Amino acid sequence: MKLFGSYLKYRAKLIVTCAVVIGIFASSYLLFDMPQIAVLYPLVLSLGIGLIAASVDFVFFVRHHNRILSEELPSPKNKLEEDYQFIIEKLKEEAEMAGQKASADYTDMVEYYTVWAHQIKTPIAAMRLNLQSEDTESARRLMGDLNRIEAYVEMVLTFLRLDSDNTDYLIKEYDIDEIIRPAIRKFSREFILKKLKLEYEPVSYRAITDSKWLSFIIEQIISNAVKYTSEGSVHIYMNEPGVLCIEDTGIGISEEDLPRIFENGYTGFNGREDKRASGIGLYLCKRIADNLGHRLSAESKIGTGTKMMLDLRTKNVGIE
Repeated sequence: MKLFGSYLKYRAKLIVTCAVVIGIFASSYLLFDMPQIAVLYPLVLSLGIGLIAASVDFVFFVRHHNRILSEELPSPKNKLEEDYQFIIEKLKEEAEMAGQKASADYTDMVEYYTVWAHQIKTPIAAMRLNLQSEDTESARRLMGDLNRIEAYVEMVLTFLRLDSDNTDYLIKEYDIDEIIRPAIRKFSREFILKKLKLEYEPVSYRAITDSKWLSFIIEQIISNAVKYTSEGSVHIYMNEPGVLCIEDTGIGISEEDLPRIFENGYTGFNGREDKRASGIGLYLCKRIADNLGHRLSAESKIGTGTKMMLDLRTKNVGIE
């Protein structure tokens, strides 16, 4: 019905013209007192021929419409349609060229930041080696800052690789404890420095995932837990088979911020209080979890802490 209405608008001038012509002829017959049959017969005949012609024209209009929707331009019927098609082809060529340029620029940017990230990892590794020989409070603080720098570098690489065509996923069955333990060891000095209690219950669970990308998610969640918890504990456990929970006793997330914590760049109240927050960490975690077929969600209240839940019961992910 909507398409028929569009057709009537398209042919509105022609329909009005035909109606006016028929009205003129009918008026002429009536003005000269001709018999009704002499008026009605040609009028009905003209309307019948007009309806047949309109039906055929409507069929061609529908076919024309469907071919355009299928991105196949029909042969132009007149000079005006030919001009329109010329403009469309030019716009299509410009769009393709712009897309190729954007793709090339994006590739150059990824290559540049990848090289930059690998170069900056060298001094980070050197500083880490120097600090490992010291066991002072100052060294622990510097190691914590170094961990954050390294996390930000990894965040840049992850952000760039996320939409890449050649993202190096290796999907197979992994022991989740073997992914959790290195992530915990990475933040051990910060746990000691802030005097936080770690409650880790081995989950004894195997899941189909990618170890490197899942490790990024777990490290980011633990990092946030340590960052926003000044006293108390961080509890890592499996709530039910396949659902990994990382729960802290930190400052928590406000009710109005909770639905938006996985948005890109959204920092909420915590981020406004802590100027170092970028609002990208949980966004990357959610994107990666979705790509792996996992489900990431959160529960929190102000002043009582936050519980992040990662459902590892993967669905629709191929095994390599």
